[in-house]
Amino acid sequence: MLKTYLHKDKIEAGCDEVGRGCLAGSVFASAVILPKDFYHPLLTDSKKVSEKNRDILKTVIEKEAIAWAVAWVTPKQIDKINILNASILAMHKAIKKLAVAPEFLLVDGNKFKQYGEVPHECIIKGDSKMASIAAASILAKTTRDAYMKKLHKKYPVYAWENNKGYPSAAHRLAVKEHGRSPFHRLSFKLKELGEKD
Repeated sequence: MLKTYLHKDKIEAGCDEVGRGCLAGSVFASAVILPKDFYHPLLTDSKKVSEKNRDILKTVIEKEAIAWAVAWVTPKQIDKINILNASILAMHKAIKKLAVAPEFLLVDGNKFKQYGEVPHECIIKGDSKMASIAAASILAKTTRDAYMKKLHKKYPVYAWENNKGYPSAAHRLAVKEHGRSPFHRLSFKLKELGEKD
C-alpha cells in the first residue's frame, strides 16, 4: 500500500515526469498535493495502470487533490539543455504552478535540483511507494499521452498514437524511412540513421 506522506505536519507535493526516454515530443511533469488521508485502490505507478484506469484516476486526482499542476519542456529546449535538466525544469515549472505552496517535495528518482528554499527528498521508484508521486505520474502520463495522440494526427507515419514517441521498432523504422519531424529530439541519436553517440 502506498504511503500518503513522509511528514504529517508539512504540506508535501509529489513530483514525477514522463517521457524522458522518448525520441519525440515534450517531456511532461506534474506536481500534486494530496490530502493526508487520500486513498484510491487503483492508484500506483502509472506504468502499471491500464489506460482506462489512468483516465479514471486522472478525474479523481484532479477533483480531490488540494492542488495539482502539469508542465512540460519542448524538444527544442531538451536539445539545448539535455533531457535530465529538461525533466527537472518541467518539475520546477509544475511546482511553480501549484495553487498551494508546498513545504516539502517528494521527487521520483535519484536526481533533482533544489526548488527555491523548499526541501526535498528523492525516492527511487517513488511512484510505487508514495501516493502523491503516483498521482503526479498519472497526471503527467495522461496529459502527455493526449498530447502525443494529437501530434499523431499531424504525423501518422510515426504511429505516436501507439508508441507515444518511445523508440519502438515501428517508430525507429519510420524515422529511417521518412526522416525526423519537427517534434523529434535531435540530440537523441539513432543507429538506424548511422548516428553515433
